[in-house]
Amino acid sequence: MKLNDPIHLISLGAGVQSSTLALMAANGEVGPMPSAAIFADTQAEPKSVYKWLDWLETQLPFPVYRVTAGSLTKTALTPVTNRKTGKDYVRKLIPLYTLNPDGSIGLLGRDCTKDHKIIPLTKKARELGKIKHGQKTVGVIQWIGISLDEVSRMKPSRLHWSEHRWPLIEKEMSRHDCLRWMERNGHPEPPRSACSYCPFHSNQEWSRIKKHEPEAFADAVKFEKDIQKLHLSHQGGGKIKGIPFLHRQLKPINEIEFDEDPRQGNLDFINECEGMCGV
Repeated sequence: MKLNDPIHLISLGAGVQSSTLALMAANGEVGPMPSAAIFADTQAEPKSVYKWLDWLETQLPFPVYRVTAGSLTKTALTPVTNRKTGKDYVRKLIPLYTLNPDGSIGLLGRDCTKDHKIIPLTKKARELGKIKHGQKTVGVIQWIGISLDEVSRMKPSRLHWSEHRWPLIEKEMSRHDCLRWMERNGHPEPPRSACSYCPFHSNQEWSRIKKHEPEAFADAVKFEKDIQKLHLSHQGGGKIKGIPFLHRQLKPINEIEFDEDPRQGNLDFINECEGMCGV
């Protein structure tokens, strides 16, 4: 790499695709060797993700930086004040389903990806790339672990100094191909990477968490109860009028029989955090 060449960074979600990408880079199958990987921590993922990340760091010849904007849970459960009315309200931070007063189903907008993934990741990339204020030339090439079956998630960088690259797309690798690569190379299967209470979990994923990660499921149950209580006590200050739920069935998450309910969409990541989460 020449002195003024852009640095290469991996956006590491610590899921199947980005973990495979990082290990392929470490193995010399994707080049050039990245300068680092960056994991944006919402502080709300299951313990299995952090355990996996601990292991993954030992396998990589480049550093992994863990950055955070703080606890997503704490942010979501902290009301803010409407400047015009002076009333407290709850932000539309997480894409929760809502039972509206007229009986219809709503879906809240989300800022969790931007606030707790993209912003801290971008801040660290700017630091590592030594990007100057107002810089127009590319100083960072950001590798994103989107696979062939997720091409609709590919989004160009909005920053003049950053360029996105999708090495798994270049190699025509699907998520299944990533799992096969991990197996061939003697690596364990990575966990799915997403917040414990992400409303975009499929029924299959909810069922897996409930059976195999009871602490994470308990966190989701508690979060749903806490966010409902908070919304109900602050409805007057914001635009959210419905009762929020984690599942489209609009029932408490601990009362749903996931194996029998086909209505929650598959977690194909098409709507999942715009290419930043769960990769």
